Amino acid sequence: MKPEKPYSESCEQNQGPILKVLREVFGQTRRVLEIGSGSGQHAVHFGRGLPHLHWQPSEVPAHLPGIRLWLQEAALDNVAEPLALDVTLGPWPETPFDGIFSANTVHIMAWPAVQQAFCGIGRSLAPGGLFCLYGPFNYDRRFTSESNARFDLWLKQRDPASGVRDFADLDRLAKTAGLEHVSDIEMPANNRCLVWRKKTAA
Repeated sequence: MKPEKPYSESCEQNQGPILKVLREVFGQTRRVLEIGSGSGQHAVHFGRGLPHLHWQPSEVPAHLPGIRLWLQEAALDNVAEPLALDVTLGPWPETPFDGIFSANTVHIMAWPAVQQAFCGIGRSLAPGGLFCLYGPFNYDRRFTSESNARFDLWLKQRDPASGVRDFADLDRLAKTAGLEHVSDIEMPANNRCLVWRKKTAA
């Protein structure tokens, strides 16, 4: 029996608003690494909507077959074969990217994995390159909505090591990795797009 393509309702709902942001953020970008490509829906939607980009999906090995099903059906010349990437183990790509994107990942990872992800992003991003992170975030240790508070509780019931992350904690990791915060964009459903730039050598 032929396997069915994985499907994420949240991807279907958020990919339009995210694409509008990425057209601005990655307007001058040429090569983007997506960390945590999930079902593969984002890779197809953003690859189709950003034809000037070379989009490189990546995921843990178990999710690669599902991503390939989406890519095979879409047959986009600018979306590459997905890479196997576990942020805690690697291997990270050796060739730097001038853009990195990740959606709804840091609240799923345990904090040590988030730390390792930012370290890898700092190494994999070319000087001047941009990292765009989409998801729900706290500010000053406070939830921005009741729905985010409920979501955090649900996450912790599944895995106590997960949870909605605070912007200040993520920004500290970014600074350690050589990134500077440049933008915080409000998104639908109490989400944000956070953007950092890799510092260039003085």
